[in-house]
Amino acid sequence: MNEITDEEVELMDYLRVIWKRKWLIIIPTFICMIIAGIVSFLLPPIWEIDCLIQPSKFFIQTQTGEFKEILLEEPTQIAEKINREAYDNLIAAQLNLSLDEFPKIKAENLRNTNLIRVYIKENNIELAKSILSELITHIKRDLDTKVDLEIKNIDLSIKRNEIEKERWNKEIEILNNKYKIVNQREKEIIEEMKEIRKRIKKLEEEQFKVLNKEGKNAGESLSLLLYSNEIQQNLRYYNSLNELLSAKKIERENINSRIKEIQKKIEQLDNEIKRLEDRKGRYDYTRIVKPPMPSLHPVSPKKKLNIAIAGILSLMIFTILAFFLEYIEKYKVKK
Repeated sequence: MNEITDEEVELMDYLRVIWKRKWLIIIPTFICMIIAGIVSFLLPPIWEIDCLIQPSKFFIQTQTGEFKEILLEEPTQIAEKINREAYDNLIAAQLNLSLDEFPKIKAENLRNTNLIRVYIKENNIELAKSILSELITHIKRDLDTKVDLEIKNIDLSIKRNEIEKERWNKEIEILNNKYKIVNQREKEIIEEMKEIRKRIKKLEEEQFKVLNKEGKNAGESLSLLLYSNEIQQNLRYYNSLNELLSAKKIERENINSRIKEIQKKIEQLDNEIKRLEDRKGRYDYTRIVKPPMPSLHPVSPKKKLNIAIAGILSLMIFTILAFFLEYIEKYKVKK
């Protein structure tokens, strides 16, 4: 009970001191708030000018069939390069600015996105917009150069495949001509073999007539021998043509197999060209999601906040001063 009473007494002492020296606390605090307000109003307004950049990327197809984004350069690396002032000298030279008056450019990778936010806090909005525009130009050029290089390599691969395809097409054309020649020669051989068969048949009929004739004289016996020799010669020639026909058939089949083999290669080249064209279409250049724009309101000075902070700090300082003066006064009385 005594403890509570002592605490109440101490609290009342504190309140009594504050009430006794209220004007020492209130008036200076009020003056400091006014000064803070005046200074805040006199300070030039600072705007935040920012933009959003999406780095160049390409898409790959996963085993599940879904497309996954692959960035050519990580947003954190680009933001770090900007924060290290990698572009400041170049931009300053292009805009004829000295580095002393060059504003600080800051960048950050927005969480869970591939976006880079770049911003400047500056009272000259147009200057900040010009600086950010130049920065975007340089970043876009650097990143898009990589895309152009990748697409150029793909175009070279497509060109090589098209040249290879053209070469195979010409070979097919040559083989087709050869196939026609061989096929035509086969028909000629078949026709010639038909003629030989007819000739052999006719000779055999003539031979048969002579054989069946009674009382053959020496001339007829000689003609039988001649018929037999001629038939043998025609048979040998027929057999040689038959062998040649078999060889031509084998040659024709080989040509046909070669054509089919080349057609498969051409089909593979077509698929590769299609794959490369599809891959080329998956590249996406650097995009400006949001061009340089100022904030709706100045980000500083924050007048209300400055006045509130000045009021709180002044209140604390002059309250402590009031207690200090009270302590000195009591100390003098004790003496």
